[in-house]
Amino acid sequence: MRFTAVAMAASLALVSISTVLHGQRPDDQIDARSMALLQQGKAAKAAGNLDGATDLLESAVTIDPRNRQAFVVLAEVADGRGLPGKAIRLYREALLLEPNDVTALAGQGEAMVAKGAVERARQNLAKVRSLCKSGCPQATTLAAVIAKGPPVTTAQVGANTTTAATGAEPSAQD
Repeated sequence: MRFTAVAMAASLALVSISTVLHGQRPDDQIDARSMALLQQGKAAKAAGNLDGATDLLESAVTIDPRNRQAFVVLAEVADGRGLPGKAIRLYREALLLEPNDVTALAGQGEAMVAKGAVERARQNLAKVRSLCKSGCPQATTLAAVIAKGPPVTTAQVGANTTTAATGAEPSAQD
């Protein structure tokens, strides 16, 4: 008698789990509406309409969160707007869906260099090179960005020229 309730609960759980798994689509079938919005977003980005591209791409991701390409293009738009932190996060979303996406790895590496995380960008470069057995353009571009280094900001230039002009050592607060 005591096992009847447990057996019944276990069988109901098994039936509900199998029903949920049976109703899901395979990962390689992205919703057609999401793909259409991705194409419109790419066109808007190419036309220079970054606001419109962002809206379309965010809609594409909302319709189907497995649309990795939409995350990549969204990250490219964020990078184009000078938002490397947001770009890194969006590239990470794409990499959660496909960890070996060379375009997302290289793009994330470039955004990391823009944020000053050169060592982490080198790790991305090593992974890109391991995935591309024969040289690929993403690895070459990322290597060039890493060699160039992070951009110098106005605040950094102002701080360096101030200490150089006064001859003072930078303090611990700098």
